Amino acid sequence: MILSDTASLVRSLQHELRRVIVGQDQVIDEILTAFLAGGHCLLRGVPGLAKTLLIKTLAQATHLKFSRIQFTPDLMPSDIIGTEVIEEDRATGSRSIRFMPGPIFANIILADEINRTPPKTQAALLEAMQEYQVTVGGVRHQLDRPLFVLATQNPIEQEGTYPLPEAQLDRFMLNVVIDYPSAAHERAILAQTTTGAEPAATPVATGEQIERARMLVREVVAAENVIDYAARIVRATRPSGDEADRVPDFIRQWVRWGAGPRAGQSLLLAGKARAVLHGRPAVSLEDVRAVAPPVLRHRLLVNFQAEADGIDAETVVSRLLDAVPAR
Repeated sequence: MILSDTASLVRSLQHELRRVIVGQDQVIDEILTAFLAGGHCLLRGVPGLAKTLLIKTLAQATHLKFSRIQFTPDLMPSDIIGTEVIEEDRATGSRSIRFMPGPIFANIILADEINRTPPKTQAALLEAMQEYQVTVGGVRHQLDRPLFVLATQNPIEQEGTYPLPEAQLDRFMLNVVIDYPSAAHERAILAQTTTGAEPAATPVATGEQIERARMLVREVVAAENVIDYAARIVRATRPSGDEADRVPDFIRQWVRWGAGPRAGQSLLLAGKARAVLHGRPAVSLEDVRAVAPPVLRHRLLVNFQAEADGIDAETVVSRLLDAVPAR
């Protein structure tokens, strides 16, 4: 697949998503960025902002299998990956063990309210997200590709929830924040969704086309100065280490743990995907800068001093981008 074909495919996906989802263009672009880069996405926002509709519409716009997992406190790992059952042949009386696949065996998976289930069940997603396989009874079962996991979180309610551990958070390439729509967009939403007509996306891409597009993203050129910029951003998030004396003062003051090398990989891959979204054959410094907030906001762990000062990871990332020169 050549760049022009991929750019045309992306524009078609954008068009179909925007036909259904009103006023969330940046969110759509960031999710498509993770989708094309081969990563997974964490979507955070209050109820009623079309988080579920967004991922369902993406599945409708592609010829891919969609699965929704509603995370609850009593959800078990076997409810996600599947389980083995004993079958009996009524004719012969013989018994055999057969694997019953769970909802993880799909291409686009919505992990709804992932922080409402215990860590043991959350961890069941780890192998699938990273290795594209699950292991049941010592047997490995390969998952179909492409695989895209979008997990949602409600930032308001914290009672009865289980915050995702850092190892789980790091598996998500982007942490996308969806906010309230503007007044004009909200009026358009009301007008569009309170009639008998229900807008739906038309399939415009196949799984094979998505996989070829993902391969093309990795072939996008990244100049040495762009790679260096991504590395300097990530290394500047670490308050301790060999280069701790070079990091900005506010990092040492507010950050407990910085981002790891996977964050640098995500910066470059997401930057390359953004370049493809805009039809460009090379990733730029601006691409890396644009994807830095969703890449880093869930990978920085602020300390008690930051919380006392009313500083969150979003503020730290914003100041960091101003502090690290794009040279």
